[in-house]
Amino acid sequence: MTQQDPSTPSTHPGPGQVPGMSEPGPVRTVRLRVSAPLYLLGFLVIYLIAVCTPFGQRAENALFNDNGATPAWIYDWSGAAYRSSALPPLEHTAMPTLLVGIAAIAAVTVVRRCWWQGCAAAGIVIVTLGSKEVARMILPRPDLVDAHVSLLETSFPSGHVAIPAALAFGATLVASPRIRPYVTTVGMLWLTVTAGAVQATYHHRPSDVLGSTLLACACYSLATRLLPTADAPGTTRHPRALPAIALTLSAAGALLAGVRDDSVTQSLVFAAAAFLCAVLFWFTTARGPAPTPSLVPGRAAESQR
Repeated sequence: MTQQDPSTPSTHPGPGQVPGMSEPGPVRTVRLRVSAPLYLLGFLVIYLIAVCTPFGQRAENALFNDNGATPAWIYDWSGAAYRSSALPPLEHTAMPTLLVGIAAIAAVTVVRRCWWQGCAAAGIVIVTLGSKEVARMILPRPDLVDAHVSLLETSFPSGHVAIPAALAFGATLVASPRIRPYVTTVGMLWLTVTAGAVQATYHHRPSDVLGSTLLACACYSLATRLLPTADAPGTTRHPRALPAIALTLSAAGALLAGVRDDSVTQSLVFAAAAFLCAVLFWFTTARGPAPTPSLVPGRAAESQR
């Protein structure tokens, strides 16, 4: 009998391997990912179309009528009614909501000792709100259609929407992987309801809420890119039914917050813009950072133990 040298690789194909084919090498995982510059490009495109063209101004101005905020279903929770409770962060609750949110992110950071993620979350909040203020100052709203004086105020992007968007992204970043999908769902629903409410009560236009959401998405994308590899969140693994449930809840929240009694068209437009904010948020948090090479399936399983 002849013995085979153990140091010599066998020429017999392994199970499931086609004869003549070599051993597969490292497999590169490809993920669909949107970078911060693309989000900022979307922000700029929305501004140019909705604010800097007569067509965009007429389309958004047509969403307002003389009935004011009263016909909105969420009017009693908007803080506009006399002695009514405002849903955070509407009306006077904006600053307290921001402070409580930052404190909560700081507390989670200390408890979990996730210092890099905590710093990134704080950066998301600061840069999102700071860039919103800068955009308000440097991006004018020209009067191209001889609109009523009440429609000439600069409102792009929305500060009320920037707060829940930034805080929700920050909370998602510092949350533990096990509860991160549920934190994402709650944050997305909060963002959606806020976006619908500020439109239905005539505080903001659809372009305003989409602009703030895109700014927050850009900040989150940049933060995850700059995080060290060991601290950057990977692709979030959601329970199988959670994406459908989260999107369904957001659609219902967008409809309830954006509905008005006096116009079906306005209600549908406001709800659609709010739901699009939710989709942007979900898409951004569901994607991981830059694609990285992964090992052969057998070795990848060993590296995760």
